[in-house]
Amino acid sequence: MDVKEYIASGILELYVAGVLSPEENLEVQHFALQYPEIQDEIEAIEKAVMELTKTASPKLPENGFSKIKAEIEDVIPFTPEAAPKKGPTPWSSYLGWAASILLAVGLFWMYTENSKLKSEIELSNQENQGLQEILTNTQEEITFKENLLQQIRDKNVTVIALGGQAVSPTSYAKAYWNKDENKVIIDAQGLPEPPDGFTYQVWSLKLDPLTPTSIGLLSDFTSIDTKLFTLDNVNESEAFGITLEPEGGSESPTLEQLYTLGAVGS
Repeated sequence: MDVKEYIASGILELYVAGVLSPEENLEVQHFALQYPEIQDEIEAIEKAVMELTKTASPKLPENGFSKIKAEIEDVIPFTPEAAPKKGPTPWSSYLGWAASILLAVGLFWMYTENSKLKSEIELSNQENQGLQEILTNTQEEITFKENLLQQIRDKNVTVIALGGQAVSPTSYAKAYWNKDENKVIIDAQGLPEPPDGFTYQVWSLKLDPLTPTSIGLLSDFTSIDTKLFTLDNVNESEAFGITLEPEGGSESPTLEQLYTLGAVGS
């Protein structure tokens, strides 16, 4: 066999490109074992293709060429009829195959980079959305607190200090009562967390005779950081008291569980 003519035929470039039939691949491998010049030429072609690949796409992984060949074969499955025939092949054909390989490499790199960019954009959008939600919640909380401060500082508000009672001497609270708006803001910062199954209930009191009227519950006590609660109060209150009651509240106060009490004007 004329080794130089076999090398010049172009079949080795097609072998490296992976487009020969199984029979032709075996033939090339057989000759490569038999003739060191053929094996050297195969290695030189593979090295040249990898150098071109690295130049076109420096970020492509080492096994990227094999992946591209597999992708191409998935899209354009090999058939023996489509395999190039043996014989002299003009250099334009070699350049065509090299260009096709480089194009596939470039497309694969662009696809990989595009996928990475999309993932980064999506992650950035999610982070921005999370920050926007935090900002919105913070602004709402600030607005809520500012409104409460304005109500507490209103010139028509009467402030009633509620001192601790026998069941909890260290407890304390404040009632900010706006008679014109029939509203009471209870500052319950000085009350302990209620046990499970219980809640605090606020009472408007007439003192003579003692007549308690419920004006509401301090619901969601644990989750409200400010411990400020706004309740309606249409009563002519002479005092305010806070008792610990079973969840849902009671029709009348449990005096044994009276935590704080304070008289208006005291």
